Amino acid sequence: MEKYKSEFIDFMLESGSLKFGDFTLKSGRQSPFFMNAGAYEDGYELLKLGEFYAHAIKDNYGLDFDVLFGPAYKGIPISVATAIALYRLYGKKVSYCADRKEVKDHGADKGNLLGHVLKDGEKVIMIEDVTTSGKSMEETVPKVKEAANVEIVGLIVSLNRNEKGKGEKSALKEVSELYGFKTAAIVSMQEVIAYLKENNYLDADMSAKLDAYYKIYGAWD
Repeated sequence: MEKYKSEFIDFMLESGSLKFGDFTLKSGRQSPFFMNAGAYEDGYELLKLGEFYAHAIKDNYGLDFDVLFGPAYKGIPISVATAIALYRLYGKKVSYCADRKEVKDHGADKGNLLGHVLKDGEKVIMIEDVTTSGKSMEETVPKVKEAANVEIVGLIVSLNRNEKGKGEKSALKEVSELYGFKTAAIVSMQEVIAYLKENNYLDADMSAKLDAYYKIYGAWD
């Protein structure tokens, strides 16, 4: 496992963004873990988060792209932090763009997007916290395509939950097949579980709950 991945797993645990217990997801599933990007709330954590995303983007997509698009709301600070980190780590200048939940009908920046004005021919990477059902892409991909004739290079999330989306494949796999672009994550839940078991972070009860959950919902693609 790459060093930044193991460091990111520790970072999620230390910041409290990744928790283990009993949680009811939006989908109604009873999950033994929960990932919440809203737990990154201070300057240090946002700085580190942006750096982890920057490493993963370079590993999965290289640096040949122009814009990071972060769906509202959690995708907005993530896109900004990552744009800063890409310049800080690699000297790569990229713009950020995001959508609004409500269209702004006044001022010089009216419309349904904020930040960079998308232009024909630009290469865009979609960036968000986690994808469970792919619903956010259903809402934001059309907005991006309507704004300009851009190329969506791919989608990057922090954690691939490695569980079934609408069908038998993972939500990230479904998004990739539906829209025709690559999807990737800083780290997968499969990698997280292996790392935690190897380093004795999980007790027998939680290990059993995770194994049982993934027997039902697992999608290791």
